[in-house]
Amino acid sequence: MANPTAAMLVIGDEILSGRTQDSNSHHLAGELTARGINLREVRVVSDDRAAIVAAARALSAAYDHVFTSGGIGPTHDDITADCIAEALGASIDVREDARALLVAHYAQQGTELNEARLRMARVPDGATLIDNPISAAPGFTLGNVHVMAGVPAIFKAMVASVLPTITGGAPIVSRTLRLTRAEGEIAGPLGELAQAHSDLSFGSYPFIQDGVLGSNIVVRGGNAAAVEAAIAALAALFPDNGA
Repeated sequence: MANPTAAMLVIGDEILSGRTQDSNSHHLAGELTARGINLREVRVVSDDRAAIVAAARALSAAYDHVFTSGGIGPTHDDITADCIAEALGASIDVREDARALLVAHYAQQGTELNEARLRMARVPDGATLIDNPISAAPGFTLGNVHVMAGVPAIFKAMVASVLPTITGGAPIVSRTLRLTRAEGEIAGPLGELAQAHSDLSFGSYPFIQDGVLGSNIVVRGGNAAAVEAAIAALAALFPDNGA
């Protein structure tokens, strides 16, 4: 049986402007790989309602799971919750279970739960809350879309909360062989090897180090023995490794 598939929707003008570097997709990719869920696409959109709704609908229809980051805070441009509700046809308002979490959190801090902060309790009907052990404001899962914060520490905590609820597949094994040969020299044999092992994924990533031109060949798959066999076969094709 094929592994489940996933996509990530990164939301925020700050990502597209270059002001903020996205680290959440890197973290999610590693976590999904370890769980046997294939991340197939990462899409970045601005804080634009129509763009978020269209992207969420498209990704939700195309993949088993969609993970979003960003846009669930207390400010006017935090519109992700409303957009996901619209995309999946759900109504949305302040939910009492989400409100209770915020009431308890801000009472403990001695801070006012004002109207702005209360926006973080807006959750679509039918959604399941995603725990946020850092700042209490929850994410949520609606259908196959998991909506999480953009702050990296909170995003990681929410991923850790939601992944145990998702059925994964065979963990993906990855092995790398470093060849001090140019891609043009290894492309032919590598292509033949990839064709012979169609159940595996082969990637070639060139580098230049200390004036030496080479390629890191990465072999990935769900069968560890097959991956190791492919790496061994590749090493046998270049026994001197270009030395």
